[in-house]
Amino acid sequence: MHSLFSSNRKLNKKRKMNKKIIFFIVLIIAALLSWNFYYKKDSSTAKPTKRPRNSSVAVETAPVQKTTIRDTGTFSGTLLPDSQFIVAPKISGRLEKIFVDIGDRISQGKLIARVDDDEFVQQVEQAKAELDVAKANIEENRSTLSLAQREYDRAKALREKKIVSESELDVAEAQYKAKEAKEKVLMAQLAQKEAALRAATVRLGYTRIRASWENGKEYRVVGERFVDEGAMLKSNDPIVSIISINPLTAVIHVIERDYPRIKIGQQATLTTDAFPDRIFNGTIKRISPILKESSRQARVKIMASNPRWLLKPGMFVRVEIEFARHTDATVVPIKSLAKRDDSQGVFLIDREAMKARFIPLKLGIINGDHAEVMSPPLSGFVVTMGQHLLEDGAPVLLPGTQKKPAPGKKKDAKADNHKG
Repeated sequence: MHSLFSSNRKLNKKRKMNKKIIFFIVLIIAALLSWNFYYKKDSSTAKPTKRPRNSSVAVETAPVQKTTIRDTGTFSGTLLPDSQFIVAPKISGRLEKIFVDIGDRISQGKLIARVDDDEFVQQVEQAKAELDVAKANIEENRSTLSLAQREYDRAKALREKKIVSESELDVAEAQYKAKEAKEKVLMAQLAQKEAALRAATVRLGYTRIRASWENGKEYRVVGERFVDEGAMLKSNDPIVSIISINPLTAVIHVIERDYPRIKIGQQATLTTDAFPDRIFNGTIKRISPILKESSRQARVKIMASNPRWLLKPGMFVRVEIEFARHTDATVVPIKSLAKRDDSQGVFLIDREAMKARFIPLKLGIINGDHAEVMSPPLSGFVVTMGQHLLEDGAPVLLPGTQKKPAPGKKKDAKADNHKG
């Protein structure tokens, strides 16, 4: 009984083992079939990448040209007013009237606003009255001074004749000198009152607030208005801002690579989205002597001409600066450049042999469309499309030409015709 149970157990183990072996065999066969299926599919759909050695490559060409080429840099920046200042009162008071608003064009000395002047008018009137009193005191003192002088002169004459005593002469002299001293005091008081009147008049003038700047010939414009009529102002409270917008200052930032190429006096052209069809001229006026550590950029100021006041402060501008200009330069299209064996050059067309020759070049200025050829001398036509399929000496097929059949194919065609 025990031996029968043991044999059944061995039989079950053997059956399980056989099932596992069959499962792995089926899995391997399925994997092989799948691999074979995809391999054949990829092989059937793959295209040959290698071009026959003597087959012609269809290409497009462009002529080598002689023209002027410019080395330029393009930067973005912001327009700022050439100068800007705030108009504010020098005195406190109520703003009685304001005569300008934003956008108004103003000239040198134009009346901007008026502050309530009642108090200052009274101060002027009081100063005038005090001045009149000082003048009257002087007139009064001069009459007594003249009388004292005559008494003193008479006393001296009588003393010489021994008619009056020495003490009487001394009294007359003292009275004369007192009146003379009082004259000097009154004259000083007169000067003081005149100065007080001038100060009161100046303060009264401060109630008329005018625009003033160094160059009085040019017009300027009101940029902002900060207060309205009736506002109580303290000294130096802003009323309006005055800006100069012809010329304007364009501020750009240049990176370290371009910094050595920027020079004061270089010409620049400016364009803006507001006037996409217009070009504005400018000149580099200021270059910062430092590059900021955070951005590694330097601030550059460009004076932009704005005679018609079309440009406005705050506009975004694109600035183009010309670094170099070469006239009568040999140039090729940028798209014609190719690289072979670590050398950059172009494929020059030999029209007689209908082949492309690779010519290594030394390049100069490169702009958006063309590249300057410094050496060797170059003329003719260069490949602008299809050069990635070319090698030096490769046959080419140009637009408008027909591909010549190979000699062997001609013989086969004649043999076929003969047989026919």
